[in-house]
Amino acid sequence: MPDRKPTPISGAKSGATGTGSASLTALPTQLPVAEQRPASTASTGPPVPTVPSWGRRRVLLLNATFEPLTALPLRRAVVLVVCGKAEVVHGDPAGMLMHSATSSVEIPSVIRLSNYVRVPYRGRVPLTRAGLMHRDRYRCAYCGGRAETIDHVVPRSRGGPHTWQNCVASCAKCNHKKADKLLSELGWRLRVVPAAPRGPHWRLLAGVADADPLWLPYLGEPAA
Repeated sequence: MPDRKPTPISGAKSGATGTGSASLTALPTQLPVAEQRPASTASTGPPVPTVPSWGRRRVLLLNATFEPLTALPLRRAVVLVVCGKAEVVHGDPAGMLMHSATSSVEIPSVIRLSNYVRVPYRGRVPLTRAGLMHRDRYRCAYCGGRAETIDHVVPRSRGGPHTWQNCVASCAKCNHKKADKLLSELGWRLRVVPAAPRGPHWRLLAGVADADPLWLPYLGEPAA
């Protein structure tokens, strides 16, 4: 199999000087080729995994103190690592690499800033589908099965608010059966009383549909 010439990450070094953050203008129009690390034995190694869409992939950014800060696009995360502003804490579970002209960079799932940054505390946590699913551990609040959707305990049609205290994860079967009825009308009970989560890390889930399992130790345990 002929060797494939690596694609350079042009301009990545330009963000390494100065005090400002790495600029996205230093990124190439296309990411370098991603390759799987060679297995110890070629005959028994796993098949090459499908590379996720670069445009949708997110990387968890930690402060220097390992406090979660935000979820970055993969391109931005690679620039921070290449410029020396961050280090890879957890790489891609499949062992994928990105090759530049002079080095190889592990595709990250979690990175940590080299220098501490102060972040203002925000107490109110926005209600999102991803955050609510994480809070309820993807379990239906009524039967305990695998949750697929969100349900309002008191239906919106009957005056129920769209709040953490009135929204729960639900499986499609329970959601369909409950419809616009009250729990008292069905004789149902919630497995857990829903409550708003606390902690600034919950804001990370606002724009992330499915958090990488490697993120969970840094995001903390979801509410029981």
